[in-house]
Amino acid sequence: MFQSLRTRLTVLYAALFGLAMLLVALAVYGAITAAARRQVENELVAGGAVFDRLWTLQSDQLSDAASVLARDYGFREAAATSDQATIASALENLKGRLGLDVAFLVGMDGKVTGLAGADADMSRQLWEDLDGGAVSGVLQLKDQPYQAVSAPVLAPQALGWVVFAQRLDRAEMASLEELSSIPLKAAVAVKDHKGWTAPGLSRDDGEQLAAFTAAAMRAKTARPRNLSTREGATIALAKPLKAFGGENASALVLRYPLSLALGPYRLMLASVFIVGLAGMGMVIGGSFLLARSITKPVSALDDAARRLQAGERVTLQASTKDELGRLALSFNAMADGIADRERRITRMALTDQETGLPNRRAFEAAMAASEGRSVAVIGIDRYQELRNALGYRLAADVTREIGARLSAVWPEAGIARLSNERLGFVLDTLRSEAATELVLAALEEPLVLDGATVDVELTAGLAPIHSDEPIPAIERASIALDQARASGRKVAPFDAEAYGDPGSKLSLMSEMLTALHDGSMALHYQPKYSLMERRMTGAEALVRWRHPVRGTVPPDLFVELAEETGHIRELTRFTLQRIIADQMLLRAAGHDLRLSLNLSGRLVGDRAFVDEMVAQVREAGAKLCFEITETAVIGNKDAALVNIDVMRASGIAISIDDYGSGLSSLAYLKQLPADELKIDKAFILSLAESTRDALLVKSTIDLAHSLGLKVVAEGVETEKAMALLSTMGCDLAQGWHIAKALPLDKLVEFLAVSSQSERAPMARSA
Repeated sequence: MFQSLRTRLTVLYAALFGLAMLLVALAVYGAITAAARRQVENELVAGGAVFDRLWTLQSDQLSDAASVLARDYGFREAAATSDQATIASALENLKGRLGLDVAFLVGMDGKVTGLAGADADMSRQLWEDLDGGAVSGVLQLKDQPYQAVSAPVLAPQALGWVVFAQRLDRAEMASLEELSSIPLKAAVAVKDHKGWTAPGLSRDDGEQLAAFTAAAMRAKTARPRNLSTREGATIALAKPLKAFGGENASALVLRYPLSLALGPYRLMLASVFIVGLAGMGMVIGGSFLLARSITKPVSALDDAARRLQAGERVTLQASTKDELGRLALSFNAMADGIADRERRITRMALTDQETGLPNRRAFEAAMAASEGRSVAVIGIDRYQELRNALGYRLAADVTREIGARLSAVWPEAGIARLSNERLGFVLDTLRSEAATELVLAALEEPLVLDGATVDVELTAGLAPIHSDEPIPAIERASIALDQARASGRKVAPFDAEAYGDPGSKLSLMSEMLTALHDGSMALHYQPKYSLMERRMTGAEALVRWRHPVRGTVPPDLFVELAEETGHIRELTRFTLQRIIADQMLLRAAGHDLRLSLNLSGRLVGDRAFVDEMVAQVREAGAKLCFEITETAVIGNKDAALVNIDVMRASGIAISIDDYGSGLSSLAYLKQLPADELKIDKAFILSLAESTRDALLVKSTIDLAHSLGLKVVAEGVETEKAMALLSTMGCDLAQGWHIAKALPLDKLVEFLAVSSQSERAPMARSA
């Protein structure tokens, strides 16, 4: 949230102080509230005690007045004679003189005199209460509470009861409130058949007071409790009042808002708040200054670290002796260590460890400022044999010594070791070839290492330095070195035309993969004619690619590239699947031929791919022949021979292709478990004109037959060659004299025509 450490520290300290002040404020407020509550509770209890004394005092006054009237002779006589006018006059006279709210007489017959609106139910209830011994208490008349006392009228028998009552209204409660030391509020709650009510109050206050009284009376404890009113939190006390008759049905409720109790403490709370704000400001300011004193050196350290990362030389000033000062000193020591290690690493990264000469990375850096000049790459000929004879250490010494000689002959050349047997240097373009030949002559002087004389031969390749070339100058010079060795020259410039376009080759392979699926790659079949059975018994599958832009792409080009790039698997997989499908179509047309396909030497030793092909052939029941060259087993002879046995065991025939054109030897012929031998067309083309070729072909046929192999002659283009091969006992013939490579539909037509003739239709091609 806060990106700056200074801000985070300031906010943290301020927040901690604010939290502490909040806790203090809460504690102070809690203590003040508790003290105020205790004070209010005590005042309420004291107010209740005052009310009790006032109640008793007023009750005694009313009782004395009632007793005086009850003993008055005239009043007793009027009561005995039921003189209603005299009774009413006496009651009214005394009520006015004493300031009473109610004064009446209840006769022994239950008749009430002096109480307006008294009905039969009220009269009966009053008589029952008085007859039951009611002397004083709260009397409810028409839903209004009164403090009432009674006195019996005796003459000497009981004639009735005199009842004096004072209304417990708002004015009466106000007089009680004035006697309290705090401005509390008093009210009387009464209970009737509907529940508790509080006469004389507003509806909300009456309901709240009634609910509070009901709860307090259920608890049967006269102690202060919390009461929620419109004025907020209030502390209230409910004291049950003695009823005039029956059960307690009234209570005195004293209440006091807590906010008024807290009034004297508001100044203290405001002072705490102001002091807290002032303290918060001081803490924020002090925290900011403290944070700045901490973060300023940290920021300087951060800036120094960034500059150090960018490669600058940085030193911090240790202005203090505390942890931050020691951190600055540690940073300086670290920066010095990093700089020292960088120097060593840079030196190691730009130096060849075996010879101590600059390496390729250093040479490439030096070439950046050599635009328009030329790169020369010198190669030590037969370096592998030299290293095998001398050992790795002395072979490296040879490279180092040649580098030292080159530095002495041409100091400004910028010599560097590019690989085990190659050195590079820069020279002027105008005198590059002649100068390089002179340099080679000087460098080829015999070397003396550990007392032994070592002769070296060197070859060089040259390439101009141009930044816009797609191939770096070092690579072009290395290619030129290979071209020089291939042509037998000492020095050769880079020949772009001879090298070709690698990008175009890669593009061609990508297009080939697309052609395998879009139909532009197809198979043609060149028939094989059996000279013994005088019929077509097989055909060789040949891949043909009709490119939409390049036209017909020669198989020698894309097959060779496929082998170099590893795409030969996809091409062979496509060829095998197509051959299996085409053989089924040929069988349906009545032609049961063994179809042949060339298997790359890179795949002969690949057991996983061989297993894949064998599984497909077995599943389809195909009759196939794989043509492989003798060189196919040179890379991994043991694996190749095992895989050939696996293929033969699955019913696949093996043919030794191009026999006589490469590294043909009786040893390989003996080891290869083949079914047929295919003589290279170079011997067949001149068979009729060359007695030497005829002798070689005849001896090869005899040798193959003696080893149990059939012989196929490819390149048969004349009737005379055909006749000679038949005379020599050759088994199969293949060539243009029989037929060119045909697409599948043309092959079916050709086979249909040839099967109707006793002999194959020679020199018929589609």
